[in-house]
Amino acid sequence: MNAPDPALARALRKEPPRSPPRRLWKRVSRAIGDVLPKGLYARSLIIIIAPVVLLQSVIAYTFMERHWQLVTKRLSAAVTADVAALIDIYESYPQDKDAETLSRIAGERLNLDLDILKGAKLPPPGPRPFFSILDEALSDEIKRQIRRPFWIDTVGRSNLIEIRVAIPDGVMRITARRSQAYASNSHIFLVWMIGSSLVLLGVAILFLRNQIKPILRLAAVAEGFGKGREIEFRPRGAREVRQAGHAFIEMKRRIERAMEQRTTMLNGVSHDLRTILTRFRLSLALIEQTEEIEDLSRDVDEMSRMLEGYLAFARGDSAEPATPTDMRSLLEDLRTDVERLGAHVSAVDLAGAPEVTVRPGAFRRCLFNLAANAVRYGETVAISGRLEARTFLVSIDDDGPGIPAESREDVFKPFVRLDDARQDAGGSGLGLSIARDIARAHGGDITLHDSPLGGLRATVRVPA
Repeated sequence: MNAPDPALARALRKEPPRSPPRRLWKRVSRAIGDVLPKGLYARSLIIIIAPVVLLQSVIAYTFMERHWQLVTKRLSAAVTADVAALIDIYESYPQDKDAETLSRIAGERLNLDLDILKGAKLPPPGPRPFFSILDEALSDEIKRQIRRPFWIDTVGRSNLIEIRVAIPDGVMRITARRSQAYASNSHIFLVWMIGSSLVLLGVAILFLRNQIKPILRLAAVAEGFGKGREIEFRPRGAREVRQAGHAFIEMKRRIERAMEQRTTMLNGVSHDLRTILTRFRLSLALIEQTEEIEDLSRDVDEMSRMLEGYLAFARGDSAEPATPTDMRSLLEDLRTDVERLGAHVSAVDLAGAPEVTVRPGAFRRCLFNLAANAVRYGETVAISGRLEARTFLVSIDDDGPGIPAESREDVFKPFVRLDDARQDAGGSGLGLSIARDIARAHGGDITLHDSPLGGLRATVRVPA
């Protein structure tokens, strides 16, 4: 059957077709989102820095393009006018043959050094400098005012500029200070602008970091609570952050109160049910023992075991604090427990950090439930632990019949049994459910895979 046309589907749903600009904007926004940092601190810095950089760039461009260039052009025009006047005087009064008087007037009145190079020619033109505001402005003014062949050097000597103009009997060379034709102190404005921007950015970064810390602290506490770790927390920071912190504390108290109430209720129920079961046992003990009475006794024992399993599953081990636990010692104790159950442990291997922060009693129970399930259906068990990227993994392998891949998630459901069940034969059907509940209470999980031994591998992952 052919797939429906997207345009027809949108028309049937009465959705407007997506215009090309909208699709383009979505692609651009997605590309920008991929490039931008993901952290709140980095994004906040961009929000602060980007407008400052944009504003300073506009100001700098306006200053460079208008003010700096205009001032340089006017200064260059003034120097060119002085040079043009010196040329006119030299050509109008030929009695000053050696130009001594003209040189004296140029030095005393115009701050220019003048030399007449008789019989000389202009040097060949050199390459234009990269930053050519002065060179361009001075060249334009000489072309406009003097209109003679010329040669200028604005980069040879940093504090001086040299102008050579062709005259009938040679070359007139004029040397002037760079500041006479160029706004040389304009960089002070840029230095002050950049310096003040850096100071403002430094202050903004300092204050922003102090505002981000409470958010990161709240995130760490929430993550720790999800992993079953008790972390001391006191709301700090801005009003909104403190409100979020108080809301988290109240939510945490409600969860703990609900768990405590559930535990109290289950303890009461267990007490009442145990009393009734005890009466059943006493009554059955006083009755003549027959096959029917023995069957009833086994049923009562089964009910007692199921009751304990239900209570253990519902109660959990939330009251136990999380502490750094020696995984090597814990796995060795697990090996001893497995051998007591009658199975052969082929290997116990630990790679990585030996200490992991867990609730030791609950984690031991999680591993024991998995190991007991492996012992029930296999003869050989292998236990291994390793550290991978801040995650501690414990794998329990067996050589039993295994579980089909499509049914591996079903065995974690409470009270679910498979046809070829590996799950608590003769039990309550809660062993694997309790194990996964404990692992997830630590912020981890349990997954099932094929084992190298030929049976099933159960892998427990918890944050290290």
